Amino acid sequence: MILLKRTIKGLVILLILGLSLSSCKEDDSDTCCGPLPAEEDYYPPTGKEWESEDPNTLNWDADSIASLYQALEENGTRAFIVLKNGKIVLENYWGRTILGNSEFTQDSRWYWASTAKTLTAFTVQKASEEGALDLLDPTSQYLGKGWTSLTESQEEKITIWHQLTMTAGLDDTKGDGFATENLTYIADAGSRWSYHNAPYTLLEKVVANATEIEFQEYFNDKLQNEIGMTGNWQWSGDNHLYLSDARSAARFGLLMQNYGQWDGKELLKWQNAEEAVSTSQELNKSYGYLWSLNGKGSYMLPQTQIIFPGNLLPNAPEDTYSAMGKNGQYISISPENGLVIVRFGDNPSQALVPLLFLDDIWAKMDGVMN
Repeated sequence: MILLKRTIKGLVILLILGLSLSSCKEDDSDTCCGPLPAEEDYYPPTGKEWESEDPNTLNWDADSIASLYQALEENGTRAFIVLKNGKIVLENYWGRTILGNSEFTQDSRWYWASTAKTLTAFTVQKASEEGALDLLDPTSQYLGKGWTSLTESQEEKITIWHQLTMTAGLDDTKGDGFATENLTYIADAGSRWSYHNAPYTLLEKVVANATEIEFQEYFNDKLQNEIGMTGNWQWSGDNHLYLSDARSAARFGLLMQNYGQWDGKELLKWQNAEEAVSTSQELNKSYGYLWSLNGKGSYMLPQTQIIFPGNLLPNAPEDTYSAMGKNGQYISISPENGLVIVRFGDNPSQALVPLLFLDDIWAKMDGVMN
């Protein structure tokens, strides 16, 4: 298990500043206490400039890096990045672009699949911070009555929070379509966890109606442009896909590693960012606000109601939280270790979301760093 820790320097700074929990008063500001960015973290400016760190200076093992790269290439990886305290330590690209007409490079775009759910979660929480909506508001307040085929009393129980936590109670066997006839009752909201794209996708319409701004415009203004991401949303049937280069994913990972803080600017209050990557409900303890969580002792997977014992990623640090998408799209973060891992590419297995491959990446990273 990886045992890398934040530097003593950062801890000393916290002590000097007196930012212990005991120093907080009820009338203190919202940012008095809680997880804080490490003093040494680096934030890349907008554009292609990005500082790197030689893995040799970190005493990372060259042979283990070569073995990691071989496994990544053999399993259809297109892009792989590892950040340490914001700086790029590992970065490599393989294969060809989505259309197959050129070599995959730093500038090539790839689809995030369900990894982009976490972008939507961030945007919903931002709209909540700005007072455009409340997570406990009924979804029908923004989509209108009759947005499902449920009875009025059943529908009124569904809140934005239920959409964020995959507990809307809608029948996930109906597929991804979010037409009214596809949104049918299977359980009361909050009583059943199931991975379901349809109610998640409708969060974008909730944000648009609540803010009176088109979703992509609001997303660009509040998140993408603030941290220098370069991507776009694109419809594919009933799924709204986000496509970008891998470094954009690394930027978002760095933002969430630091709980919504970017180079001294608070893009999301740390309390809300921390809440997003904490257990959101007791049905699936390894699920936050569209984030998958490690170290919770049990977990559930898409398309099953089985609760599996153990940690989601046994070889990853327990504090790891991950954005995960179909065919092995990952942004996996361990704040305690200052690490962000990004992987884009083809499916390394037949699993809907190949957990084992991400766990294997963490196992190989353990060998790299120890």
